[in-house]
Amino acid sequence: MTVTVLPDVKAHLEALAQEPAVQKALGICADEVDRALKEQIAISEVESPTFAEGNRAKVFAQLLKDYGLTDVVIDPSGNVVGRRPGTGNGPTVAVAAHLDTVFPAGTDVKVRQEGNVLYGPGIGDNASGLRSVLQVLRALEGAGVQTQGDLLLVGTVGEEGNGDIKGAKALFDGSRQIDGFVALDMANVYTVQNGATGAHRWRLAIEGEGGHSYIDFGRVPSAIHAMCRAGAEVADITVPKDPKTTFTIGTIKGGTTVNTIAARCEVDVDLRSVDLPTLEALEAKVLGIFEAAVAAENARWPDAPASLHLKLVKTQIGNRPAGMRPDDCPAVQSALGAMAVMGLEVKRLGPSSTDCNKPMSMNIPAVCLGTGGESHNEHSLKEFFVADHIERGPQLAILTLLGLVGTETSAPLLKR
Repeated sequence: MTVTVLPDVKAHLEALAQEPAVQKALGICADEVDRALKEQIAISEVESPTFAEGNRAKVFAQLLKDYGLTDVVIDPSGNVVGRRPGTGNGPTVAVAAHLDTVFPAGTDVKVRQEGNVLYGPGIGDNASGLRSVLQVLRALEGAGVQTQGDLLLVGTVGEEGNGDIKGAKALFDGSRQIDGFVALDMANVYTVQNGATGAHRWRLAIEGEGGHSYIDFGRVPSAIHAMCRAGAEVADITVPKDPKTTFTIGTIKGGTTVNTIAARCEVDVDLRSVDLPTLEALEAKVLGIFEAAVAAENARWPDAPASLHLKLVKTQIGNRPAGMRPDDCPAVQSALGAMAVMGLEVKRLGPSSTDCNKPMSMNIPAVCLGTGGESHNEHSLKEFFVADHIERGPQLAILTLLGLVGTETSAPLLKR
């Protein structure tokens, strides 16, 4: 996919970048690299599993206040939201990084530093994003940049896994007016994410009575056998390459002992596509396969009374909506214009699954950008972060955001 920056947008960003206050803000990002890196380490060392982000939220909220915001709240969802007011003549744009990590409570999150390489679970995903949000605020405050629109600086909860972008959904529940959204959720500043890969996730449990493997053979259907029937058929589903559509049975558990006809078996299924109708069609097919597998296992044992028949219990555990932003989306265009001004090559332009999923699905201008540096082995205990040119992340965010909300002498690209 190729999307180019419109000439008028590029010219707009070039002029904006030459404003003295903006130049000063970009310079602050470069001058404060050491400070920012220490802050990234400190944040990463505050344990923050999905659904238990409270301690890190308190730290992040206090830092927003320390750096000049007077309107900072931790909302009922657990999100930290700080407002930096504009002159009142422009749109409201949120810039966000997620607070949570995939690592459970009790994980050793102490960061080890060797030169410019940092080792620690969550050091890149997403302590780097939180560092970048805070640097954006310090730079704007330090340079005295006055915006036309308001900026919301946000730390979201529940972005990872079964958090199901809880925080982003709460942010866009209608209680706030937000006209645009920028997520900072990867290190690579050469990537622009302009689409949302939808993810529908299901916990599918097959339940019955179970029994003795020898005594009850022939009269009791097996939950595990039914699950195996379903899994084999799911494995042979053909999905389109464009739009890219995927499926996996991510976990499976069930049974009690080797000599037991299983009374219960459970799987978690992940289905993804950037196109919602395609995703919904895949979802219907997969769920139908599981229903048919249960019926087939029950029918396999005609002597089994109806009271011993298996049933399928379906629980949706994830619903990340899908969406793509058009080529002329102000958020995407402002990001591409900012990259052009900074001389950053766009090496990848495409969808992902981030906090942007919610606003993109609502047709709200949104984009996900890198935070600077290099992040490796995310979601593993061997995660590490290379602190190479980390100033580029907040600099890119600043230019993109100012393009959207405008400054004293530059009109906003985004309509209120």
